[in-house]
Amino acid sequence: MATNIYSNYHNLDQQLTLLNDLLSARAPEYHEMVEASGKRAADRLLLENGAITEPELTGVYAAALGIEPADEDELEIPEHYPGLSTEYLNTNLCLPYRWDEGVMQLLICDPYDIHKHVCQVRQALALDCHFIMVRRTYLERLLSRNQQEDTESIESQMLAEDENTLRSMAGEARIVRLVNDIFSRAIELGASDIHIEPGEDNVAVRCRVDGVLTEIMNTPRTQFPAISSRIKLIAGLNIAESRLPQDGRTNFQLGRTKLDMRVSTIPILTGESIVLRLLNSEAITFDLKTLGMSPGHLKQFDELIRIPHGMILVVGPTGSGKTTTLYSVISQLNDNRKKIIAIEDPVEYKMAGLCQMQVNAKVGVTFASGLRSIVRQDPDIILVGEIRDRETADIAINAALTGHLVLSTLHTNDAVGAVTRLIDMGVESFLVASALYGVLSQRLVRKICKVCGGSGSDTAGLRCRTCNGSGFKGRSGIFELLRMNDEIRRAVNTNLPSSEIEKLAVKNGMVTLLEDGHAKVREQVTTAEELARSTSEL
Repeated sequence: MATNIYSNYHNLDQQLTLLNDLLSARAPEYHEMVEASGKRAADRLLLENGAITEPELTGVYAAALGIEPADEDELEIPEHYPGLSTEYLNTNLCLPYRWDEGVMQLLICDPYDIHKHVCQVRQALALDCHFIMVRRTYLERLLSRNQQEDTESIESQMLAEDENTLRSMAGEARIVRLVNDIFSRAIELGASDIHIEPGEDNVAVRCRVDGVLTEIMNTPRTQFPAISSRIKLIAGLNIAESRLPQDGRTNFQLGRTKLDMRVSTIPILTGESIVLRLLNSEAITFDLKTLGMSPGHLKQFDELIRIPHGMILVVGPTGSGKTTTLYSVISQLNDNRKKIIAIEDPVEYKMAGLCQMQVNAKVGVTFASGLRSIVRQDPDIILVGEIRDRETADIAINAALTGHLVLSTLHTNDAVGAVTRLIDMGVESFLVASALYGVLSQRLVRKICKVCGGSGSDTAGLRCRTCNGSGFKGRSGIFELLRMNDEIRRAVNTNLPSSEIEKLAVKNGMVTLLEDGHAKVREQVTTAEELARSTSEL
């Protein structure tokens, strides 16, 4: 992990020449960047342009110096070393890691200051240098943690009241890099959400990956005002407001990746909880064939969505993939020969050929009022983000009975529960029986990692990088499809209990959620434990 560069210092010019060749091989434009900006600036431009990732650049640096890049997960947090000034460490981006009577191991993030480090450590401390190569953003976090003082926390809170100071803090290069690093790591993990939560002493950064939260970073509490201000600036929020909840949305370019982010903040006892929903439309494919439906379910559901009018519901708890399923349906039906209008709260994904309307309670646009206006727009297909109340349900069912195909969602545990939920809202049972054509209930289960087979380790016994050691990568749906027929309609119309309706549905061929889940366990798509976690309320 570390090597003695000092003893081979006369070869440093050769090593930097090798570095130049390695980077030129990765990016032909590197030479022009060097001539215009210098070597160190050219390296940063490669990162900003997305030509190379930070871990790749660190690997190139290490290769040029003949050392192995550090496994940051195995590094321990270094103790404070008083022999080198804080100003020197910050200015030159280095940090003492281990030391003894004759040698100091120094964490560094680029090779251009090695001569300076060797001279400084030998002159000031009479020690030889061994170097450990780490990522720049990782080193900056360690420096911030190493220098945390109680007085800084008090000063940061005082400064947080000054908007100009907050803007200045948010624009600091180290904060910009830190926030970008959070985004980059979330993208690499395939995260759907980023949670930033300040505590008494630290700020925890967690990502939701395949439905499960995982901590990816922990930074000193003193950095939170600058981090929150940076995110608020990106999202167009009021950076001076921390006492009220705020919501925003923004497009953010990170290298070659364009992020569509929805940002939410709420005040908590230790500051503000910040949650970012990552809506990377480029990485999402709206295709029913990719959702994990069995061939039987796919055939039946495809037949169902081809009906010219009526209501089809997709049900399940929050985060079960209902919106993705509905967009996949719309994508399949969107053939430029139909007028398709959607009303959502909020609009999560933009889709060509679809008229999308967003709920805005401040100006009186609710699901009910918006749906009432949509019906007058001569639509063929109507997508209602969610049926929340009797008024919305009445209008949606009336639209389904008057020649429109209505697609919507409900929060119920199973398919039959959607029938009783509509009736509980106050909709007449005969209207439900007439308008409703089908209900798809679904959950998401994590899929066994194809690389490590669910063990979380690679062939060398190290943590699997594909699944980050979790044993799971990606998610698949499990489904339950209720298709209405005359027998089931009569049962609904006569207000039979949901248990009896479910028996009729199963008799007519309905595969339950648990049955579909057990089939995926047998096919080794997921595990029995993961199925139990996903369906614990059934």
